[in-house]
Amino acid sequence: MIKTKITEMLNIDHPIVQGGMHYVGFAEMAAAVSNAGGLGIITGLTQPTPDDLAKEIARCHEMTDKPFGVNLTFLPGFAAPDYPGYIKAIIEGGIKIVETAGRSPEAFMPPLKEAGIKVIHKCTSVRHALKAEKIGCDAASVDGFECGGHPGEDDIPNMILLPRAAEELKIPFIASGGMGNAQQLVAALAMGAEGINMGTRFIATKEAPVHQNVKDALVNASELDTTLIMRPLRNTERVLKNDAVNRILEKEKSLGDKIQIQDIFGEVAGVYPKIMQEGTMEAGAWSCGMVAGLIHDIPTCKELIEGIVSEAESIISSRLANLKSA
Repeated sequence: MIKTKITEMLNIDHPIVQGGMHYVGFAEMAAAVSNAGGLGIITGLTQPTPDDLAKEIARCHEMTDKPFGVNLTFLPGFAAPDYPGYIKAIIEGGIKIVETAGRSPEAFMPPLKEAGIKVIHKCTSVRHALKAEKIGCDAASVDGFECGGHPGEDDIPNMILLPRAAEELKIPFIASGGMGNAQQLVAALAMGAEGINMGTRFIATKEAPVHQNVKDALVNASELDTTLIMRPLRNTERVLKNDAVNRILEKEKSLGDKIQIQDIFGEVAGVYPKIMQEGTMEAGAWSCGMVAGLIHDIPTCKELIEGIVSEAESIISSRLANLKSA
């Protein structure tokens, strides 16, 4: 068993967190990860209303007696979700761990901290992680350029980003972006992280509540099968290549700096239910990390987590120990 500051802070057995994922982070996903000794996370904004989130939290409590968290992503723009309502549902649901992402959670920290909730903020840069530390976040999830979803605009991969975070941060952090196996867990620990956050890898598990077509797509993909879209909009997203993504890239090329979100609305808006639940893989663009190249099977969450930890322990005690000079 690998014990770190994160396992102690979150009261979990293994230093592996399942990040929030749109139309993946339902109660079934979170409970499976938590029951396997990691930290499962429900994706808050996948639930249409705070009342729906409250019901999803209650469902998860029925499936596990282990700690689990809720992801709350603070979106840019004017049409803001009912964040106070979602936070109320989180607090009343007895949740003690929240993963925040997107914009700074500073405005919403007081009620979370008053409720004794541990806040882990996902950051794509050291400067954002330092801001999270300053406003009272308990930990950071440091998200490298390899990640699925939004990697920020700095393009710093984890081999640089994680040691930089270790140089600067006082709060513990976990390594996010491209994580999926034992070698990466050991490397992350060596670079100063206290664990890893896996998103894409958890989609390819037996319990993940997504269509089999999605899981098969991840097994069949290589590390070369993701690409970046919405870069001209400064809302860069790493997605799995498909026909819809090709259309977006063609529009970006032809429209250049004149492109607006409305130009690609059909390929990015409201597509997740069609992909994740119906398995219509060409319906639009969906987030996927480079770690797809390391996904070769569809295990249970227990098999995945325990396999990673067991192999990591073996790497640390055998391979690395044997490298020491006599």
